[in-house]
Amino acid sequence: MQMHQLSPSFARISASHWKAFWPVISQKSPSPQLKTIPSSVRARVWASLLPQATCTTLCPASAPFFGFMGAAVALIFANLGAAYGTAKSGVGVCSMGVMKPDLVMKSIIPVVMAGVLGIYGLIIAVIIANQVALPVGNTPKYSAFTGFAHLAAGLACGLSGMAAGIAIGIVGDAGVRASAQQSKLYVGMVLILIFAEALGLYGLIVGLILTAKTSECSA
Repeated sequence: MQMHQLSPSFARISASHWKAFWPVISQKSPSPQLKTIPSSVRARVWASLLPQATCTTLCPASAPFFGFMGAAVALIFANLGAAYGTAKSGVGVCSMGVMKPDLVMKSIIPVVMAGVLGIYGLIIAVIIANQVALPVGNTPKYSAFTGFAHLAAGLACGLSGMAAGIAIGIVGDAGVRASAQQSKLYVGMVLILIFAEALGLYGLIVGLILTAKTSECSA
């Protein structure tokens, strides 16, 4: 441990005090001389070591795990909602198309709106993946604060997209069947689908805001 890399308060600590503190710093058994060191000297030592411990705590080696998990859950849950909405509304379109095939293209709107939810998750996942910083010289550069923010962004976008996909699928299935029997229901169905799609858009907006909340590790 080099003296010029430490806090200036180390310069006021004698060599005998260092010999007593070194077993504690290196996680060995405490030295019997530690009890004889004045409390003021102990306070200076721990105050000088605190910035290094804080940096290690705020920038752990496991921080990128939360960032990558945020990217994964954003895409996975958004795709789950998009897949369910596409399948559920697609079944209704196919059933309706047997009796009235001329209304198939008009009733394809729920399928399109469900597919857009996957794009929301893709956007957040790409942004998070590009912001995960690689370690430089075995020193972490990606803080825990940024990892938690990215995980929250992925969960916000992914779960919102899944909820929107479920709503679009149920409404789309019933809506295309009903609008085939009563054409006046078509406008109402579209309005319901728009408000269901807005749920996924809310998650995308919050996710974009959270991805901007970053904190870099100091050298």
